[in-house]
Amino acid sequence: MQIEMMRFRVLPGATDQVNEWMDFLNSNMPAVLETLEGEKMFVETIFSETLDGVDYLYWYSIQGEGGIEVQDSTHWIDEAHLKYWKACIDPDFTPQVLTQRVSMIPERITAQMH
Repeated sequence: MQIEMMRFRVLPGATDQVNEWMDFLNSNMPAVLETLEGEKMFVETIFSETLDGVDYLYWYSIQGEGGIEVQDSTHWIDEAHLKYWKACIDPDFTPQVLTQRVSMIPERITAQMH
């Protein structure tokens, strides 16, 4: 099991498109959840933050071993998700991996993550 949180910088002027992207994901949640199965993604949460006038998106995830990569998916929701990604995420900004210090997940939950 891999627990991860990463920060990505949003391209200048892409805030409205990011909002559209997040609305798209929220309004298509059954299809989004369907794609998580193949990725062996147990939890995926997206947070946003604005620091000094710059927008960032954070991805928090808990993922099992051996799942497919989103880039390899042919599911329509993943194809749309990647189009938004390319339109909104700054490719010149090195993603920041936040350091996990403590993980508090009850054993009864982790036992279900296989």
